[in-house]
Order: sequence, then C-alpha cells, then structure tokens
Amino acid sequence: MSVCGEVGWVCPLLVVSGISFFCWSLTEDDVTLPVLVKESRQLPWFPCLRVGLRVCVTALRVCVLRGWRGNNILCVTERSELHTDYTHTPAHCDTHTPAHCDTHLDSQPDTPLLMMSHDDRTDCEGAEPDKDSGQSGVRMKTSRVISYQGTVTEVVSEGAGLYVMDGRVGLCLAYQPRGRRSLRAGDRVELRHVHVLLRPCPDLPPSMLCACLRTSLTVTAFSGVGGASSSSTRCPGDGALPRLLLQTNRNLSDYLWACHLSSRLAQSLVPAVLRQQQCVCLLSWRLMETLRGQRGQGHRDIYSEMLEESHTCPLTQYSVDSSVHQYISVSELLVSLQDVWSTMSLQSLLSSDGPSLTRSQINAALSWSCRTLTSDPKDGDAHRRRPLLLVGVLQLPSQTSDVALQLSDGSGVVSCVVTETSHPDGGGQGALFNTAWIGSLAWRRTQLHGGCLVCVQRFTMVTERFLQSEFPSFQHLDQDKFITHTLCRYRVYLQFSLDNVHILSPSVAMETHLSQKGEESAGGRVETSERKRRRTDEDESPVTVTTRPCVSMVIRVEQKEGGAWKNLWAGPSEEKAGLRLSFSVRASVIGPVVSWGWDPKNGPMTERETEREGRSEVLLVFSGSSTRWFPVLQPGSFYRLVVVSCQDPSVLIGSELSGRRGAELHMDSNLQVGSDWRLHTLTRPLHTCTQTVPPSVLSVSQVLDCRSELVCFQGLVSERISLNDRTNRAGHTYTGVRLTMCDQTGRSLQVYLDLSHTPYPPGLLPGNTLLLSAFQRRVSRAGNVYCTFLPVSCITVLSLGDSSWPRPPPPPIMHLGVWAQREQQSCSVGRVKGHLVCFLVLELQWSCSLCDSVYTQSCSSSGCRSTWSVFQSKAKVVVDDGSGEAHVWFSGVLIRSLLGLAAAQWEGLQRALRVKGHVRVCPWGRSLVSITCLSLSQVTDDPDDLILHFLFCLCSSDVVCRPVLLTCRNRTNQRAEELKTFTRANRDFVTRLVRPVQLTCLHLHSSSF
Repeated sequence: MSVCGEVGWVCPLLVVSGISFFCWSLTEDDVTLPVLVKESRQLPWFPCLRVGLRVCVTALRVCVLRGWRGNNILCVTERSELHTDYTHTPAHCDTHTPAHCDTHLDSQPDTPLLMMSHDDRTDCEGAEPDKDSGQSGVRMKTSRVISYQGTVTEVVSEGAGLYVMDGRVGLCLAYQPRGRRSLRAGDRVELRHVHVLLRPCPDLPPSMLCACLRTSLTVTAFSGVGGASSSSTRCPGDGALPRLLLQTNRNLSDYLWACHLSSRLAQSLVPAVLRQQQCVCLLSWRLMETLRGQRGQGHRDIYSEMLEESHTCPLTQYSVDSSVHQYISVSELLVSLQDVWSTMSLQSLLSSDGPSLTRSQINAALSWSCRTLTSDPKDGDAHRRRPLLLVGVLQLPSQTSDVALQLSDGSGVVSCVVTETSHPDGGGQGALFNTAWIGSLAWRRTQLHGGCLVCVQRFTMVTERFLQSEFPSFQHLDQDKFITHTLCRYRVYLQFSLDNVHILSPSVAMETHLSQKGEESAGGRVETSERKRRRTDEDESPVTVTTRPCVSMVIRVEQKEGGAWKNLWAGPSEEKAGLRLSFSVRASVIGPVVSWGWDPKNGPMTERETEREGRSEVLLVFSGSSTRWFPVLQPGSFYRLVVVSCQDPSVLIGSELSGRRGAELHMDSNLQVGSDWRLHTLTRPLHTCTQTVPPSVLSVSQVLDCRSELVCFQGLVSERISLNDRTNRAGHTYTGVRLTMCDQTGRSLQVYLDLSHTPYPPGLLPGNTLLLSAFQRRVSRAGNVYCTFLPVSCITVLSLGDSSWPRPPPPPIMHLGVWAQREQQSCSVGRVKGHLVCFLVLELQWSCSLCDSVYTQSCSSSGCRSTWSVFQSKAKVVVDDGSGEAHVWFSGVLIRSLLGLAAAQWEGLQRALRVKGHVRVCPWGRSLVSITCLSLSQVTDDPDDLILHFLFCLCSSDVVCRPVLLTCRNRTNQRAEELKTFTRANRDFVTRLVRPVQLTCLHLHSSSF
C-alpha cells in the first residue's frame, strides 16, 4: 500500500522496552492517517520529516498496535520507501479514510511562524471559564495549541528541559525524550503543535510553551556558541526531575515549581550540606511532594496522547495556584525585612494621642519599636502576597554573645525562637529541648555538620528597632537630624514551632530519635549503629578514624540560670581576659561515668548508666564558647554529657570545696563544661529515671497571692513598654523593659527587666507565653505587686502567639466596694461597670513640649526658648457601681471620648484655648463651680466666658453622666476606712467611711453593656 499526503505532525523518537520507534501522520484535506515507524532501516527518516512537507510512502501495511485500544495503524515495512516533495495527484495513491478530525493545519508552513493556533475554536484559553479544583486559590485552565518559531536566548536548566525563547517566553521540554544534542543559546527552533500555558508557575515567565508527545521540534539554525553547559555548574542528578515527572505524572505546575526550587536551593545551600544531603533535585522534589501532596494524575497512555484524533495529554488541562509557596533565602529575608522600615513613618509608630505627647514621651516611645509579619497571608499581616518558604539547617549560636538558635543556609544566618511539643504524651508547647534537630558549628573551623536539613513552612518574622533620638515635638518626626545615633540598631529573628517544620534530610541523631519513636526516617531507612558511627566520623573529621573513645554521664536538668557577662578566668587557651558570657545549670547525676569506644550520641540509655544508688547533684558552669548550649537546655529534660576523644572518667567528676573541721558544707560539686563537650537529649530515658518531682511553676494569680520572695511563674505577655536607656558592654543601646503578664483569669502582673548585663533575649513580644525563673517578688509603696529581674533570672519562651491563638483574656470585673478592701489591693487592673456621677476636675492646657510649662504665645518659663507646644488634658470623675464609689483619672484622647465630642469639635476646642493657654473646671457636683486661672499670669472670674459655660454645661449634662464600662488600674494603696466629719446645723457628726478607691482609666468601652 502506498499513501501520499502532507506531513501533519511528527512525534519524537521514543525508546520503550529497548525498541525505538516514532509516529507521524499524513493528511489530505480533512483526512488524517497515523503512521508507525519502528524498523531500524527506516528510523533515519525521522530528521527528514517536517510538518507541511508533501511525501509519498510505499509498501505500508495495516497492523494492530497493542496498548492503543486495539485500533489499526499504518506501519512501515522493510521495503517501504519515502519520497519527499511528491507532486503527483493524490488519486494515483491508495488511501485509507479514517473518521473525521477537527485538527486544522496551516497551509503555508514555509512562512515564519510567530504565534499561530491550530484550533481556535475549543482550545482557546478564554473559550471556557476556569474550573475550581476544590482547593483554595487553585484553578484549572485549558491550554491552547499553537505553532511557534523563535530563538533560544537562555538555558534555564538543561537537565529539567527549561529554556527561554526570545527573552520573554518560557519553553519546557520535560515531556519529550532528551535528544543527543541539547538546545543552546542562539539556536533557532520551530515548534509545531506546542501547548501554551499562561502563568502555570508564578516564579517562571508568565507564558510557557510546553511540548507534549505530539509536538515536533526542529532546529532551523544552529547557535554559534559551541560546547555544552559546564559539568561543574550542573547538578549531580541532572535529569532526575523529568524522570520523576514520568514516574509520578505530576501536574506541570508542580513540576515547574520543583524545577525553580531546585535552582534556588543549588544557589543558597552550602556545598557541604549538598554533599551530605544527596542531590538537590531530589530534595526539591521531596519538598514539593511534602507541600503539594503526593497524588499524581493517574496512569498515562502515551499511544493515545500521540495517535488519538481528539488530542488529550497531561498538558491539555493545568492548574494555576496563586498561593503556591515562594522560596526565599536567609539573606534575601534579612534585607527585605530591614527595607520594610524605610517605607514606615515614625508617626505611625506612636499611638493615637501622639500629637499630645511631650518631648520625653515621644523619644521614650520611639526608643523601641517592633514589626511582626507572617509568612502566610492567611495568618495576618504578611511580608509577601504568597506564603514564604525557608530551607536551612538549625544550629547552635555561632557567636559567644548570642543565646538564640540560628537557621543557616549558604547565604546567611538568622536567629530563631523555636518551640516544640514538650512531651509526646503531655501535649503542650515548650522551648526546644531536643538536640537531635541541631547542627553544631566547629568553633575553630567554618564547617557545618550534624544538623537536619529542614523546611520551615510557617513562621513569624520579627524586626525590632532601637532608636536614640531627641525629637522636640510630634511635628519634627519627619526630620532625621534629630536622630542622635546615626545607625539604627535592628534585631531580626524568626519565631516558629517545630510542628510547622518538615525534615528534608535527617541527621544521624534525628534518625536515632525517629527509630526510637517507631517511625520511619524522613530520609529513608534507618541505618545500623555501626554505619551511623562510620558516617558521622567521616562527616565531622577530615581524617577518617575507626574509633573515637569518649566518656559520658546522664544528667537531668533541675534549674537553669540566665546568661550574663561575668568576670571569669579566661583559661590558658584564651589570650584576653575580661567579661565573658556565662551561665550555670544545676543538674542531678543519674548514674556513673561510662566509657565508650565511640560517640553514643542520643542512643538508647543503657543499664550501666543507672547503676549508681542514690543521686548527687552537680553545678555545671558554662562560659565562653560552651554557652552555645544555652537555648537547648531546659529544666526537666534528660541529657547525655559526652567528652569526645577522652578515656579519663575523672574529667566528669566535679570538684568540691573542703570545709573546716566540725563544719558541714552545703554545696554541690562544680564542673566546668569544656568548649568541645557535647550534649545529647535522651527523649526515652529508663523508667527508673523518671521518678522526679517537677519544679513548682506558679501562675500570675498565684504570684499575686503568695508571700515568697523568689518565684518561678509563667504567663502571657499582654503589653511591653520600654523604660530608660541602658548601654551594654558591646556598645549597643538597649532599653529596660516592663512586661505586663496575665493568666487565664485576666489578672495581670508587671515585670521589670534590666538587660544591661545580659544578652538581649528575643521573643519578649505580646502574645507569647514566657517562663520566668528566679524572679524577685516585690510590693510597692502603693501596695501593688510586681517582679524584678535578678542576675540569676532566666527567661524562656514556651509558646508563640499568632492569629489562631485566642486573645489575652480581659481583666476581671471588679466591684468598687470589694476593690477598696485591703486584701483586694493586689489586683492592679480590672474592669468596672458603673455610672459616671459627676466631674471633680477637668483641666485643659497647652504645654511646652520641653519643660511642660503653660504655653500661650510663647513658653511661660523664662529659661525656656521652645517654640513648640502640645495640647494636654486630664480629668477626675466619680464612678459608682452600687457597691462603692471610685475616683477615676482620665488623660489624653480618653477625654474626648469621655466628653462625647466629635473630632472636629475637639479640634475647635483646642483652637479656642490656644490664646488663653489653660482652663480648669471644678464642678464638685451640680451646684458649685470653681474657676481658676485662664493663663499663668492672670486670674479672672469672667462669668461671660463661653468656653467655661460650655465645659460646665457639658460636664453636667446627661450625655456625659452616663453608664460606663472602664478598664482601670489601681493607683494607690488605700486605707480600708477613714473618719469623716459632717456638720449639720450646730452639731458635728463623726462616722467611718470607706475611702473611694483611686483608679486610672486605661480604656473606655461602649456604654451599652
């Protein structure tokens, strides 16, 4: 049989089960015939067939292609011949008429092709609406089929089959077999029957040309650039991604995102990590499956994709996800977070009463500011429109002046506040205590080893700024010359929980931990102990050794002191003496010192490690480089303390002080921890080691009611305020901090921190739950309970607050009669429901921003030359709730809400007082008015003053004297009762009255309650 016609499409040359073949078609008018070529003599026809070329094929036969629904197909025999540029009429050739085909080919194939569609009726992008796949932000679209001719301008990834055409259109050849010669920059190619996908991946060009098994690619002009890409820049597993795509049949959008992630990881991860963590292509694919799921599109039928009349392939429909994760390196994250402050004005950092603040109040409020951004737009104020993704290695602090964990990649390092589930059976969150997550950094080398390569999916980015300024008023905040310190101090760190962390490649210690939990390792099967030792020795040492003798002992941390700079002996290895970071840990020794022939790490605890009867305590002293273990040492956890390359058990026996005869010495033995010692968390200790008394941790309410002087408690941070500036030894200026802690009852407690001699602790933010150990409980002269920071105090972040967590509970409802009693004075903040009876004092004044004197046309103080003033207001009212009454103080913007004035009315009142400077109204009920100075130098009692009449009528109106709901703070420690004398006629009456409690209003709620 001989058939003549025009070449309609040419499929790529495939090799299946060792058999090479390709398919192509002959068309005439609306008739299409597929042809199969698998004979070795006819395979050289492949480069000769071009779409649009008229040919004649002889000696064809009809055969059945198994695997293609039993349909018949024309096959080339050994005697078949191919005649190109055939000009005879089609009537002289035998033809076979198949079913009708809708495919329409261009009739002028020799003209240059830009963007020409083969079918503009059903394959058009806008022909049908997008389909929702059921996932948030995911839409299904239908691709177009076109012909394209252009020049390759960039080779994005030769192994993944990604290129750029004409500088603006992407090209993906992942669905086609890899040819002997890869495309190079400068090649001019012609594509027939190629799919156009719009925005399949937000990290790649918006228009992507994707070749399927029916796409024919022809190089019409070769590039002048010789040679393939350098093997040094290629991934060792180059070509793994297309093979994984063929095996799993993932959506093309997922494949493109995995390819982009592979190129980014190859740039950001350090080479040492890449050598340990296998091929970067496999890492990116594993990460894609972790985040996007492991479901493919089902089994592919390649014969149907090539031969079916109505073409359907994996590229026919594709998904578009606007919420796909965006990878960002650590260096990019740090730079972008600091750039956030460049777009923020200082006015936005102040509260609504910023214009009424004085000079000292403005500079104190700007001394510390914080900006928190979430990695996912669904969780709140996000840094980018898409969720962010970080990949790196968790490691201990790399500097002796820091006490926070770090996340590191090849581009940079960022500090982290990390929490994890405290106990598998208990549930709750706590600080990170498992050292299996951590990679240690050799202090005398720059080689990172031993850590888990992790992906952080959800995290919070925190940027704290410390500013030294001398702004005279609110109007000067746009002038940078009042910033006294030329360089603003920024502190950038991350907050995340290990629940939102995925292990891409586990460390040896993590594999041991997962095997003890009975779970399969994230990196594959669990290795044997001998193989782990051998691999660890090879990773950690440049010279492979067979044995590493060491000694160890098991301890349980009972108490940890906070880190502080102390004047300690530097040791013979240190040249400079002076203040060094140090902290101590009181621990219980579980068993004797055990000798090993290898590093046991966090392996299962053995019986010989618990042979000692009874337990002794030891005081572990960490100083210098050994302080890097501070963030992972948590009270109540078990650790194995290991000294590597040592066979002397006496190094782990603490030294004791000798007392005089007849004197009993109550002191634990001391043990100085060496810089090369290691600590490994034992999450599965023997049952004989778990019978311990947990430390007593109080709540905020218990601290308010107890009488202890030294307390350990936890609570939720509801407010943070900076106090006077302090400069530490490194020259960085930090501020004293006042934290307001609360518990589930709503009762609050103020904690004062002096951070001048300690490293600055991250995570002291509203919404976080803190554990405060060894804090001093004190009572003020006003009777309020507060806590202060001591040199041995320790702060630990237990849990992180985010949008999913409930807001801090409101303060408790307090009855004024009960609040006035002495035993209830410890409650400093509460809510009051009552009725505003009357005004006692209302004072409005224009004050100098520098000296707080009355300001009219100029400052009334003779020694002050300030030309700037601020408007200040305060009032004292009587509130009664039926059980008693209270005197409540208001100030600032609360006065406008208290008087019920609109913003325009409040501004008009300020303008009216600009010349007079000061007014004070004392109604003392509804019958007596006492008017004092309108200005500092003149006292007038002008009954015709409209401002006084307006304020008096306003204070006495029913609009102001209304039911109110207030959040107040107790001002003073009042006496329970006092003697009061009343005079009626000629007689005096003396009686005992409960003195009204003095309160300061913090918030004025709506009056409807």
